[in-house]
Amino acid sequence: MKFPIGIQDFKSIIKDGYLYIDKTDLVYQLVKGGKTYFLSRPRRFGKSLLVSTLEYYFKGERELFKGLAIDALEKDWESYPVFHVDFNGTNFEDGMTLANKVEDYVTEWEAQYNFAANKQLGAGDRFAQLLAHVHNTTGKRCVVLIDEYDKPLLDVMDTGLKVKVNGEERLIEDYNRSILKGFYSTFKAADAHLQFVLLTGVTKFSQVSVFSGFNQPMDISMNRQYDAICGITKDELITQLDEPVANMALALGLDKEEMIERLVKQYDGYHFSRGMVDMFNPFSVLNALNEQELRSYWFATGTPTYLIRLLKHNHENLNDLTGHYYRPADFVDYKADIENPLAMIYQSGYLTIKSYNPRFGTYMLDLPNNEVKEGFVSLLANSYLQIRRDTATTAMDWVTTLESGDLNLLHKQLTAFFASIPYSMRRKENERERERYFHYTFYLMFRLMSTYLVLTEKQQSEGRADCIIETPEHVYIFEFKLDGTAAEALTQIETCGYARPYAADKRHLHKVGASFSSQTGTIEEWLVED
Repeated sequence: MKFPIGIQDFKSIIKDGYLYIDKTDLVYQLVKGGKTYFLSRPRRFGKSLLVSTLEYYFKGERELFKGLAIDALEKDWESYPVFHVDFNGTNFEDGMTLANKVEDYVTEWEAQYNFAANKQLGAGDRFAQLLAHVHNTTGKRCVVLIDEYDKPLLDVMDTGLKVKVNGEERLIEDYNRSILKGFYSTFKAADAHLQFVLLTGVTKFSQVSVFSGFNQPMDISMNRQYDAICGITKDELITQLDEPVANMALALGLDKEEMIERLVKQYDGYHFSRGMVDMFNPFSVLNALNEQELRSYWFATGTPTYLIRLLKHNHENLNDLTGHYYRPADFVDYKADIENPLAMIYQSGYLTIKSYNPRFGTYMLDLPNNEVKEGFVSLLANSYLQIRRDTATTAMDWVTTLESGDLNLLHKQLTAFFASIPYSMRRKENERERERYFHYTFYLMFRLMSTYLVLTEKQQSEGRADCIIETPEHVYIFEFKLDGTAAEALTQIETCGYARPYAADKRHLHKVGASFSSQTGTIEEWLVED
């Protein structure tokens, strides 16, 4: 089986015999159910392939679709003029890049259709006139497909980069927004000449006036009907990828069911609506099956620079964002006038929907899978703590120690870890900041460990333990005290009954009380009861 890694052209995939997960039944529903759409999905989730599939469908290249679902559904194959705009692969940090790219597209199309444009008009107005001309001369309305419509904004968002336009210095972010606004307003002016429009991207910039003057597209990003239009479902993994999954299981010495479970934990867990259809990250799954290794393929391609910029000067902790219910308005729209990291983290694929509350119409957000958990939490921990050693590697060492039951070694590892944090990072001016630093540091490191172990915050009738970790042979109950004593921590474990749910558990139970000094910035006392 040939995996289409890095190949986003539908025709190349079909003609060259690469694997294609058949999404054409959803393509058919899309083209028959509406006219103007917007779809948001994380990067490398199959948006470009969807756009390419639509392009060949509207060009009427039926032979490419032989044997696919749409071949039996579509009775009237027609060919339409298609205008495909792709902002992928271009860096828009140079102030004139977007203006030149849009101009190049429009000029090329004018030459293609032998249209004498009024060069005094802007690119958007010329495009609108071209669409009318093409419709009138061919008798066919036009199709416009725009891939990664928001990249010209994301590349320069919050960078402060400037450009001189007609002698006036402007932020590139504002300049690019004005260019896109003029270009996208085409779709309202040329509405009568359009058969179909799709814009894809990572973010929904509904608050930044990009779409003012534009007939608002139907946003299918959270539409249950189109949950699976990009990505790989578990059913598709089992039915269409059965052979490579079996081969990978053999290579890793696992049975097929265990192999599927590992793939689920590593790459599954994305949900895009209240329908809660489990979606695998396609880029990671295909790379894993091709290389027969469970690695962080998607995360290794790099965290978007716009998200890193946002997180650097935003003071919200990950534990304040995850595991909570939100209204869609809180995480669907990017708000340019306020800092809203939740929306950007969700839309970029680092958080996803984990449950839905029908009573309030709210959604709980959390990290989707182990790949994202390890990569994203490690990124945040490295940035927050500024230590030399990678925090994910440190967490793996702790996991090995916990699995062996060696709490003396864990004590040494934790003490050394806190001592390695620069003094400038652990020195806090007030009690609230000291407590916040203490709790967030432990949260990040134990969240990393939960990639490999069962880690729970178990709510008991008497209260909540700081941390409970379960391994196949051990159960650990941790209680930490800031500027308190380890004895006080152990007493709390006992009096609050944190160990009661494990009374009949045959695993070795460990109660660990530890005190953390805000003065020295490390563990002061460590007591264990077995």
